[in-house]
Amino acid sequence: MFNGLSQTYSLVNVVAEHIKMFLDNNIDTTIIVSETINDNEKWGIFLDKRLKWIKIVNKLNGKQIKWYDYNNSKCTLHNTFYDEVDIIANDFENKLKDFDFCFMHDVLYQGWHYIHNIAIRKAQKKLPNLKFISFTQSFPVTRPKDIDKEFEGRYTSMPNTIFAYPTKSGLNVLANQYNVPINKCVVINNSIPILDFLDNDIKKLNKKTNFIDADILIVYPGRLTPSKKFEHVSSLVGTIKEISNKTVKIIFCDFNCMDVNSNTYKKYIINEGINYGLNKEDIIFTSDYGYEKGFPRKAVLDLFTLSNLYICPSFSESFGLTVLEAASRGNFIILNKKVPALEELGNNIHAYFMCWEAKNNGYDTIETYYPSKKDYYIEHAKNIRKELNNPVILAKTKIRTNFNNKAIFNKQIKPLLENYNLYK
Repeated sequence: MFNGLSQTYSLVNVVAEHIKMFLDNNIDTTIIVSETINDNEKWGIFLDKRLKWIKIVNKLNGKQIKWYDYNNSKCTLHNTFYDEVDIIANDFENKLKDFDFCFMHDVLYQGWHYIHNIAIRKAQKKLPNLKFISFTQSFPVTRPKDIDKEFEGRYTSMPNTIFAYPTKSGLNVLANQYNVPINKCVVINNSIPILDFLDNDIKKLNKKTNFIDADILIVYPGRLTPSKKFEHVSSLVGTIKEISNKTVKIIFCDFNCMDVNSNTYKKYIINEGINYGLNKEDIIFTSDYGYEKGFPRKAVLDLFTLSNLYICPSFSESFGLTVLEAASRGNFIILNKKVPALEELGNNIHAYFMCWEAKNNGYDTIETYYPSKKDYYIEHAKNIRKELNNPVILAKTKIRTNFNNKAIFNKQIKPLLENYNLYK
């Protein structure tokens, strides 16, 4: 029941994310707003042509209804309150009769929505098949000992309604406010739209490859030349996946090089990864998705804000700028110790080192692993798995994987829609 869509109002942003979830899952979605809403304030998902709009009456006898804040149950309802309730309830009844679910955001909670609270309760009596999910986004109100009958709408249940709260910690208080059993209350976390604030090329790439959910996300930008040793990245990550049972994605932000046939080298990189535990779909080459000349630099920097592991096994480096870029965005850094520039840089930022063949000062090094390269990788993979449990990296990872729209929809909203009757 928005009158406006300003992004400074946090509830607008919560509703926007829910709309994205529904539309992304091909669910016909309608937003219900006040008839006096300012249409010029529409932005982002509110401009999506798939989204339908319903406007609820907000005038009585030609005059705009004034919303009063009835958060104090000891105040007095204004004179035209029930007349306004009647016309709003009739409008709700007529316009909601063909829907399956109605998500309400703070309508039963906020005092200044009390007129809509009572109106929807009245309409619900004539909409027995409509299922409601009532969200409370602020800390629930302590239930008063004495409740005036005129204000019991803020403290009583409603038929066919499940009550939702962003965290488990508030469920008992929520149940107490509305005097409902705890099994009628569910947790639906708020989501953070990380991709919305990043480069558009990242959104396009994720839509095609779905890397946002990966437990371990690696970004490695570079010219597709054997000297960058892309195959070492895929084989090490394959080992990490195998010993950790984590989901992984490697994004190679590559561009063509005259040193080698790109398709041949890509196949080699993929096969090395598969030999060590990867699936083919775990490896993404951005050149395969329309970025033959390289992924845009801003987009690469933004990708580093999502990734949590950076591996540079390069044969030769004069400095390693991408090392600093990855580190500045909170990645765990693994470098080739045998490359002088990488060792110098890594010591400055406390990187983790492994040994691969390298171009050193005046000579090339060759590595021999005992008892085998596989054993060497397993030893370091176990160490890396532990390092990724660093509280900062772990928090960054969990926010990306657990609090994105897809995760919230699949783990919390979809099961509620499919098993609604279990919560009643």
